[in-house]
Amino acid sequence: MIIDHRTYTVAHGCKSDFLSKFEKFGLPVQMRHLDNMIGYFTTVVGSVNDLVHMWGYEDFADMEGRRSARNADPGWGEFRRMTKGMLVKQETKILKPTSFSTLR
Repeated sequence: MIIDHRTYTVAHGCKSDFLSKFEKFGLPVQMRHLDNMIGYFTTVVGSVNDLVHMWGYEDFADMEGRRSARNADPGWGEFRRMTKGMLVKQETKILKPTSFSTLR
């Protein structure tokens, strides 16, 4: 298993609007294609304009195949158009659980 860990910084004043649009339009598309959401979080202390989400995959090939299917979905393109300019920074990490992790 690998985990796609992403941190997005949302433009000042856009967090609530982005989250609302994501929940209504983006999340259904992602759930159709990515399926294994580990979590979606907001930051309450520190960089308060950050959003963090994690998705689990069997391996890199599984991740690339699922993301390609999501990217080809017209609903994903529409969500990206309606949130254009709201995200100002993205940091991506691919995590691999240790042998003793509760997630494997």
